[in-house]
Amino acid sequence: MELIPEKVKKMKPYGFENAENCTVRLDANESFVPLPQHIRDEIADIAGRLAYNRYPDSLSTAAITAYSKYIGIPKELITAGNGSDELINIIISSLMDSGDKLLVADPDFSMYRFYASVAQVEVMSAPKNADMTIDLGKLRETVQREKPKAVIFSNPCSPTGQGISAEDMLSLTDHPCLWIVDEAYMDFWDQSIVSEAVKRDNIIVLRTCSKAFGLAGIRLGFAISNPTLTEAMRKAKSPANVNSFTDAVAAAVLSDSEYISNAISQIKESARALYNELCGLLDGKGLYTVYTTKANFVYLTVCNDAKKYDLAAYLRKNGILIRRLGDDLRITAGTVDENRSLINCIKQWLTEVVK
Repeated sequence: MELIPEKVKKMKPYGFENAENCTVRLDANESFVPLPQHIRDEIADIAGRLAYNRYPDSLSTAAITAYSKYIGIPKELITAGNGSDELINIIISSLMDSGDKLLVADPDFSMYRFYASVAQVEVMSAPKNADMTIDLGKLRETVQREKPKAVIFSNPCSPTGQGISAEDMLSLTDHPCLWIVDEAYMDFWDQSIVSEAVKRDNIIVLRTCSKAFGLAGIRLGFAISNPTLTEAMRKAKSPANVNSFTDAVAAAVLSDSEYISNAISQIKESARALYNELCGLLDGKGLYTVYTTKANFVYLTVCNDAKKYDLAAYLRKNGILIRRLGDDLRITAGTVDENRSLINCIKQWLTEVVK
């Protein structure tokens, strides 16, 4: 008997490159802003008081209540997950059936395809324009022609950093299929549709605590939708999918508006500075096209002349890790010192390798 199904044999596990010997990590889109000491002290107190022998609150009430206040949406319309990844899996596996069609806009977050393959959902692609923007007209035509059960994409997009305005996004969702809008990076932009999404019957918005809030290590995400879809997601999730420590710590951090505001400002400034530096060094020189960004990273598409020089490998050799996406690159905004190390290493690469 064959125990491993073909769909699993074909999978490639998602994982980050080995960071051994890398002192600068700019590969995972995490926040570089450390939690301030007063929050760390509160977390230490939380850790000492938790009832570890008891199962977690099945609704993650503490975290959801704090996030409800932060985002201005009733807590009854928010579902918590073990990262937004788990919520993507829950939505695709429970709200779609084997053989249903899921439309993605490529390039986009690779885990959409991964979870669809597990659920045996057919994935269809709507390629983006050469400038990495979504052609809204073509996307509408594809949806109308192919009639997918659901459409999913990130806004702002990972990995490109491009975005669709709230007005355009809402105009797309007039088509009667399920629209899953992944706003993992929306804390760095101002075009969220979350306040309108809860009023409509076919939208789920995903958010995360891993980017702006500096909580990648405790794994927490949220799905926000109308009462009917919220009820469906809460039915389909594990009853203890978010652990007690994550629930309590997230509530503490999400309640600290000053920390959140300062962290977001620092990250946005770092991304702007990184984009400007990379444009000055690489764009227009036949090496990489550098894209503007609405997120906390910068995306670079390779030009033919740059392939043979392998910038990512050179950086890796010098202790700096960035994200490879085929021949293209995604670089997370880091601290002032990390960005400086990156830029100096690229200058060195241009002098020593490219010449």
